[in-house]
Amino acid sequence: MTESQPKPQTVADDKKVHGVVAEFTDVDSLLAACRRVRDAGYTKADAFTPFPVHGIDTALGIKPTVLPWIALAAGLTGTTIALLMQISLNGQTDLFEGIQYPYIISGKPFISLPAFIPVTFELTILLASFGTFFGMWALNGLPRFSNPMFTSPRFDRATDDTFFLFLDAKDSRFDEAGAKALLGELGGEFIEPVLEDDSSKVIPKGLLIALATVIFLSAIPALSVLRMRVTKSGSPRFHIFPDMDFSPSKDAQQTTTLFADGRAMRPDVPGTVRRGEMDWDLNFKTGIDMDELASIDAPRAAQLVAMQSDVAVDDEDEVAADETAEEDAAETPEPVAAEATDNTPWLTENPLELSEAALARGQQQFNIYCSVCHGMNGRGNGLVNRRAQKILATTWTPPSNMHDPTLYADVYPDGKLFSTITNGVRKMPGYASQIKAKDRWAIVAYVRALQTSQNATLEEVPDSQRSKIEKEQAEVQAKLKAAAEAEAAKAAEAAEAE
Repeated sequence: MTESQPKPQTVADDKKVHGVVAEFTDVDSLLAACRRVRDAGYTKADAFTPFPVHGIDTALGIKPTVLPWIALAAGLTGTTIALLMQISLNGQTDLFEGIQYPYIISGKPFISLPAFIPVTFELTILLASFGTFFGMWALNGLPRFSNPMFTSPRFDRATDDTFFLFLDAKDSRFDEAGAKALLGELGGEFIEPVLEDDSSKVIPKGLLIALATVIFLSAIPALSVLRMRVTKSGSPRFHIFPDMDFSPSKDAQQTTTLFADGRAMRPDVPGTVRRGEMDWDLNFKTGIDMDELASIDAPRAAQLVAMQSDVAVDDEDEVAADETAEEDAAETPEPVAAEATDNTPWLTENPLELSEAALARGQQQFNIYCSVCHGMNGRGNGLVNRRAQKILATTWTPPSNMHDPTLYADVYPDGKLFSTITNGVRKMPGYASQIKAKDRWAIVAYVRALQTSQNATLEEVPDSQRSKIEKEQAEVQAKLKAAAEAEAAKAAEAAEAE
């Protein structure tokens, strides 16, 4: 005698039915029931298990979620926004007209993808996370403050030891009686309809008060920060942990009591040699003809030798130079190299082998270190100088105009210009510790090229580019002539009107 299936237990009620649910005791019977439900044409069915069941999505015929595509779209949106924002704010487009920052600092290009990676990466991850989080909520129909499945006390076992198969009433094939019969045939137990939750939908007053209190308290820190930003106080900021605000940091041109010489900027340690920097002689390192200087001013030559931190010096010469430097230092506390006298035998020719590559290197280094003050064209109109003029800085010394005739090679030798870059002058600090000697000479070569470009004649322009310049020159002259004629006509009209 064959054992018959148990009779399904049902619940009759006149409430709204959201579907039918049945219990199963093991994974195999649940998977078999899922496949039968799928083959029967049900497309809105779901299973609830106390642990993940491999293959249950396929058994129910559930299509892959579109959530990864939502995350991809949100991430690409973040990438696009980040790149457009950085490029626009760097002054490349007019997308953010009025709030651009076209700063060419340290020779960085307007569009620098390596520099844009951190912001781009962070915004990509941020929007992808938001897309995943809120996309999951939308796809699952959240938030829901109640679920009809929880009306059945037996459903609590879904997180313990029982498996449930649910047929949704929204399915086009759903029929309550037919769904119950199908689940009974598939071995389902305790088959019952999922009814409308009749619990109160009114949010408890205590919960509303608690939420309002939390929102109010969370606004206090934000309001405190806003108040601090618009008010002034003579008291120092509150610091839980001491940070850089308390460090004795000084700018390059400031004085300090930390060192005996009172200078915040520390010179290179005498006698040290940087790796790969022993290929050049003293003339190359100082911009001075050292043999001639030794015949004119031997103590000063010895001091310059001692001051070269990246030039090899013989032991005997080094000891003599140190003794001479100590004697001179007692009389002259300032570095002699920075105070060029009229009798200094500066090198009149650049010892660097000039080439297109050398000029390109000089232009790169000039744009990085010099253009912020002297401007890209060398006329002293750099961003720092313009800022100082805008705020009317009283202690600011304007940078030199490299096109001033007093700075041409016949008046200001290449060696002297090299020494100025090395040791600094007035507000300009020395760049010996930041720019290699070879690159300093390359900057000198580029400055000379800049000066020559402002005084070149059309005959000195290569034939391949001369016609283009002549065309542009003619266009500019035509515009100037048209503007002058328009101004004259306007003045004539004004005279007639009087």
